[in-house]
Amino acid sequence: MVDWEYRLVERPLIEQLKRMGWGHLQGAPPESVMPLNPFDSGRAGFDEVFLEDRLRDAVYRINLDPDGQPWLDDDRIDQAVNELKRIPASGNLIEANQTATKLLLEGTVVDGVVGWEGGKSRPVQYINWQNPEKNQFTVVNQFRVDVPGNDGHPIIPDVVLFVNGIPLVVLEAKKPQTSSLINAVGQLLRYSEQTKGEVRLGNQRLFHTVQLTVVSSGEDAKLGTITARYEHYVPWRDPYPMTREDLGDRFDKPADAVSRQEILAAVLFEKARLLDVVHNYVTFMVTDDGKTIKAAPRYQQFRAVDRAVRRLRGGRTKKQDGERDRRGGIVWHTQGSGKSLTMTFLVRKLRASDDLKHFKVVVVTDRTQLQGQLSSTMELSNETVDVAKSSARARAILGKHGPGLVFVMIQKQGSGGAPGSGMAADTSLGEANADDSIVVLVDEAHRSHTASLGTNLQVALPNAARIGFTGTPIMTKKGRRKTSLELFGEYIDMYRLKDAEEDGVIVPILYEGLKVRGAVQDGRDLDEVVDEMFDELTPEDRDQLQRRHATKSKVSVAEKLVAAKAKHMLRHYVQRVLPEGFKAQVVALDRKTTVQYREALMAARDELVAEVEALPKRVLDKPLEELKPRQQYLVGAHHHLELLKRMEFAPVISEGDTEHEAELAEWTNKPKQDARVTDFLKPFNESNTGFVIVNAMLLTGFDAPIEQVMYLDRRLKEHDLLQAVARVNRTADGKEYGYVVDYQGVAQNLVEALKVYAHQSYDEDDAADVEQALKDVKAEMAKLEPRCNRVRLMFRNPDDVESCVEELADTELRDQFNADFALFAKTYNAVLPDPAVKPFEADLKRFTVVKITASRRYRVDDGEFDPAAYGGRIKHLIDEHVTSLGIEQMLPPVALTAPDFTEKVEALPGGSRAKASEMEHAIRHHITVNKAKDPAYYQQLSERLEEILQQLKDDWNQQILALEGLITELREDAPENPHGLSPVESALYGVLAQEVATSDDDPRIPDCVDAAQDVYHRAIEVIHRKDYWHSSKETDREEFRGEICGILYGRHLADEKNVEKLAGQLFEVIKANRERIPRS
Repeated sequence: MVDWEYRLVERPLIEQLKRMGWGHLQGAPPESVMPLNPFDSGRAGFDEVFLEDRLRDAVYRINLDPDGQPWLDDDRIDQAVNELKRIPASGNLIEANQTATKLLLEGTVVDGVVGWEGGKSRPVQYINWQNPEKNQFTVVNQFRVDVPGNDGHPIIPDVVLFVNGIPLVVLEAKKPQTSSLINAVGQLLRYSEQTKGEVRLGNQRLFHTVQLTVVSSGEDAKLGTITARYEHYVPWRDPYPMTREDLGDRFDKPADAVSRQEILAAVLFEKARLLDVVHNYVTFMVTDDGKTIKAAPRYQQFRAVDRAVRRLRGGRTKKQDGERDRRGGIVWHTQGSGKSLTMTFLVRKLRASDDLKHFKVVVVTDRTQLQGQLSSTMELSNETVDVAKSSARARAILGKHGPGLVFVMIQKQGSGGAPGSGMAADTSLGEANADDSIVVLVDEAHRSHTASLGTNLQVALPNAARIGFTGTPIMTKKGRRKTSLELFGEYIDMYRLKDAEEDGVIVPILYEGLKVRGAVQDGRDLDEVVDEMFDELTPEDRDQLQRRHATKSKVSVAEKLVAAKAKHMLRHYVQRVLPEGFKAQVVALDRKTTVQYREALMAARDELVAEVEALPKRVLDKPLEELKPRQQYLVGAHHHLELLKRMEFAPVISEGDTEHEAELAEWTNKPKQDARVTDFLKPFNESNTGFVIVNAMLLTGFDAPIEQVMYLDRRLKEHDLLQAVARVNRTADGKEYGYVVDYQGVAQNLVEALKVYAHQSYDEDDAADVEQALKDVKAEMAKLEPRCNRVRLMFRNPDDVESCVEELADTELRDQFNADFALFAKTYNAVLPDPAVKPFEADLKRFTVVKITASRRYRVDDGEFDPAAYGGRIKHLIDEHVTSLGIEQMLPPVALTAPDFTEKVEALPGGSRAKASEMEHAIRHHITVNKAKDPAYYQQLSERLEEILQQLKDDWNQQILALEGLITELREDAPENPHGLSPVESALYGVLAQEVATSDDDPRIPDCVDAAQDVYHRAIEVIHRKDYWHSSKETDREEFRGEICGILYGRHLADEKNVEKLAGQLFEVIKANRERIPRS
């Protein structure tokens, strides 16, 4: 455990939880590096993941007979507990977690009792969901769990939250002031065995029952689940249902000084609310690529559902109000913020609430995906889902009284009314059901066709409550349509663009407005290209051409102009997007133009491929900075040549009734469309489709995190425009921005749409914030200099690599450098290939070397460095620089036991100081990795290292000589024991002598020698039995620990107070050395 993590992150959280009524077990003392006694954390061994005594007690206590008395005996408790413990650790964590979650929510069954309902099997619950106060809540910090097959390398989550002895939440802490929590997420993924590698680095069993995961630095805290990668973790910024002022009073600090961790814990870890969230807001869902993931609520989703439920409970019905139903309203959550899941959570919450479960829920949507999500949710409550795609079916289903979940499917705009696609939006149903225990949920309530059917349902269900879900509540077309507020009522909850961007739920969008201007090739403008295309015309002919193509729309579809734009799109894509591995969408004026764009893009691609293949080797071998812009573009394309050759450009368009249908049939065929869209959503290693080209399809409700750029060549307005550009703002690993490249000059339309958007929000000042939704790409250029200077100012001598690396021995400075360098490098990547990056190239390269050297010297993340973490465009620049300096060969390997370690240290640049520093940190790493095998011996070596560094401070040459001697010792086995003990016996003896003996001639030393030999010889007899280290053999291991206790008692080396702790320490030495212990 790192002391500052405990003092600044863990301890404040634990104290907060204790004040909230949680019990606490200290897994290890604050000063301890490794938890050594499983009893400290309420377990018999470190391979246990449940607090079994508490689990057994809870199962007995919360399951009562009709008279309110406990009825379970030990055998039946065994049945229930074993059902939870024996979920197979098959390697598929999500399947195991699904099984465990179902048990937690629904319970299990055990043998019945004779005379009670015929002795039939009885249900048993693990958690009392209805009465939170009946459960036991425990927080354990430094919760060590051993890793099967990886001796001496356990996992130690910083904080684990248990309910009735069952782990529900795992939190990993990082030092405050560290901007990135990426490493904490990486640790959780390793702990849960979701990283690749031949050696097991985690123990999946701990995560079978875990519902929420948290990473925190105190100042910052983010929520995720077991399947979440870093980009899926989100902050919990809102203390709802409390206020910041409430928490400020609670913590005796100003409201704006309350930390993110304090907010998250106050909301989510309040006992009743934690059970509410786990029961009603955590769900499983299947992604577009077929993977099952676990999803937790974001704060705005929890807030919206809670507010909606409160309004349904407290609002007046139409009968009570006399004018309209006051129980509904609008949930306005911006695009990409998870409205589908919000609806899912709302339905689950209704079904879990005794006073609301009788409601009929009617969902109006054109999205089959939403139907699937909610249908899966209803499986938890055994409720049938009815789907209506015709007016007759809708009238029949809606006319039924009582609860139910009904989907009224409507035709998508532009679907052409295909059979089975849903009802027409203007379908009249007449009055079907006048009950007031009905709630209508209208998906995408801003759309005119959705709202039209919503209005018709108002007639069909006159007394129903209505809730509209929207991301762009704009329905004000020249005063001819009602606004969303008039249709549904007041806002229930709002979550706006700026909120989503601040939370990292969406990525910022960089806007490039080209209209008919923009760099195409060698700095030319599109205007120049057009002039060049028609330079054979006389001025009179050009005037005639202008009159013939008087409208901008006709001009923009001219064949040669489409070709010119396609070339520009491809160049922009190859330079800015393809290096990151993302994809593109083109929005064309009409359906026919989508096919023209496909042909033009393929022609541009073929021309580019031919140019790249013709590049001479001397150009390919030159450093990038020595090449001209055009050559840099071609060399960059060369890195992706094979992908470019196979890249597909796919129109996705609806059917129509024009004379062009025959030539468009290939692109309107529904099965082929579905296959192309599915291919587009996959990464390039599984896919060929790089572009989708659309007219009206895929502009709304299309969730494609892999899409980073939209080339907009069609004039859109209002919500259509806002929804379209939101296609590129979904988060994905490595995606820092989305791009909108505008060829139609829709910027003014966007400003107008955003003004309407802002006008409907709570705050008058929101207009300025919302207009920042799309940022000019030039604004990123202005950030380069201050972000570069911020890194430079961290160091006394920023131009000297070794000096910077030495300063980074300070972990706080190193954390800050890692965060600031990442920001600088990502900004550099965003601006590339613009020449504006040139003045900062030397700094980028130098600080890259600093980063790599520091990571390896101080063994951060095992010394690994991945330049792709800062962006695909920058990766080639960094790789080229690292290779040119020979850094890969120059830096030593992590292990000092490597045969060429001394040779590599000698070759280090930076003189004696750099060599001494490298040797010091190699020794520290070796001691940390091996300490569990012989704690006393490695503790002595650690103390000797500190003495050398203190005595020979600043004398680098003498330090090198002394450290060489220490390294020689470390490379050899521990020195021969004076009592003639084997290495493992000596390690056991060291633990005993350290605990018992006060001097070298202590009279108890012979007893320590004998006890070490006794434990060792007993280990030879037992630890190599079949499956001894398997989780199912915990009873056998516990028996051995008991025998060790007997040996210690027999030799009078321990008493009741410390015998179990000392036995646990000896058992851990045996476990760490089990490969060195011979078979009997």
